[in-house]
Amino acid sequence: QVQLVESGGGLVQPGGSLRLSCVVSGKIFRINTMEWYRQAPGKERELVAGFSSDGSPNYQDSVKGRFTISRDNAKTLFLQMNSLRPEDTAVYYCHADYKIFSWSTYRELWGQGTLVTVSS
Repeated sequence: QVQLVESGGGLVQPGGSLRLSCVVSGKIFRINTMEWYRQAPGKERELVAGFSSDGSPNYQDSVKGRFTISRDNAKTLFLQMNSLRPEDTAVYYCHADYKIFSWSTYRELWGQGTLVTVSS
């Protein structure tokens, strides 16, 4: 069974930093895209960071200059979050499109989410 396993959330003071990780577990053929989303209480889930088709990172305007998305191999995704603000408080989700076999279609997969709380 393919899963996305997230870690790294927690409680941090405003101005602090956290690093989120997302690892793909299970046997897969290929991952097409991986992104970070977040959902704050009472709000809809929103895209935080991902990669363009040329591989360059792209970010939601509110996190530009503070967050950095990276991948160190085909199965691990990171989100370095600096200068955190109370409005960054949310559950952060990893998302991926993947295929199990070369002939199969891409499937969508979400992680279980990791809570980030920014508060003094």
